[in-house]
Amino acid sequence: MPITDFPRSVGTKAMGARIRRLSERIDRESGRCYALFDTRFEQRWFGIVNQLRLHQSMSVGELASALGITHVSVSQARKSLEAEGLVKSVTDPQDGRKSMLVLTPAGERLVARLAPLWSAMEAASEELFAEAVGLLEGIELLEQALDARSLTSRIIDRLDAENPGGPQADESEKP
Repeated sequence: MPITDFPRSVGTKAMGARIRRLSERIDRESGRCYALFDTRFEQRWFGIVNQLRLHQSMSVGELASALGITHVSVSQARKSLEAEGLVKSVTDPQDGRKSMLVLTPAGERLVARLAPLWSAMEAASEELFAEAVGLLEGIELLEQALDARSLTSRIIDRLDAENPGGPQADESEKP
């Protein structure tokens, strides 16, 4: 009989698959909520749009740092946000060599329109975390553990213990 939920059946062996599956599910359900508002808005844009709402302007690097994601991810999202007319690049008034992202008037109108939805999404998220007791703390602990010692380093240490002379960890991956 085939296993109907392989990632769940193998536990920690499919940790990445389970986290990715949850992320995709949340993104898909968030997309349905945006559709209720008759709005094309991608969940991956939220962090950038929210940071620009809070700080008025930020560079791609500042956004990446604030959100804890790669510069490439922010750049890709920026391109799609610009194509939708929600953000634009402007020259930093304090450093003419630096480009900053800002919400366009259309972006500001969208933020105002989506405020009730985002408030409801926040409340629903709090409800989910209350039902999944300890999950938020567990995620925090997982992030701290990975900050202290990367998954790559942990795997290579295991491989070295089982097979001396095997692949070596890049020094940048070691704590």
